[in-house]
Amino acid sequence: MQLIQETPDLSAYLAADEAIDHHHPLVRATAARLAAGVGDSYEYARAAFEFVRDAIPHSQDAGDPRVTWRASDVLDQGTGICYAKAHALAALLRAEDIPTALCYQNLGVVHGLVAVRFRGAWHRQDPRGNKPGVDARFSLDGERLAFTPDPSSNEADHPVLYAAPHPAVLEALRAAVDRPHLWRTLPTSLPEQGAP
Repeated sequence: MQLIQETPDLSAYLAADEAIDHHHPLVRATAARLAAGVGDSYEYARAAFEFVRDAIPHSQDAGDPRVTWRASDVLDQGTGICYAKAHALAALLRAEDIPTALCYQNLGVVHGLVAVRFRGAWHRQDPRGNKPGVDARFSLDGERLAFTPDPSSNEADHPVLYAAPHPAVLEALRAAVDRPHLWRTLPTSLPEQGAP
């Protein structure tokens, strides 16, 4: 699948926003801790991925009703669903000047992941968290994602690499009073931005 940058401006994939708040002191401190002792940006990216994947439980797997959406809140509360964990990983990577995009799969509901830019190309990574039947790994040599869409079930990869979280995703996260409420309102598709 050919990944498509939403914007040709690579600096957009380093920017901070309300959800990817990599200027926040907790994000900065976490990034500094992860960067200590790693040799290069690739090792840092792998360490950040493994930290978000393994140290921050997916709230569904953990039975945690809290809904987080800002990267700093994900790190502070130690929980999040796929979108929130993607925001946290994007913030940690952007904090160390690694261009990072948000991207999505449609698996019946929209699933969130990230793409990192290394070796002049984008590489998708899924920090959702492993569990029986799910074994996502950091890789620049072939994707090791949590899920593979099943085209016979109308599942698909979205090729667009977004610089900021998709508005449909943010709207669902912000409106949810708890995870059970969020589960009933997860987006099932990604409308084109600017479309009604």
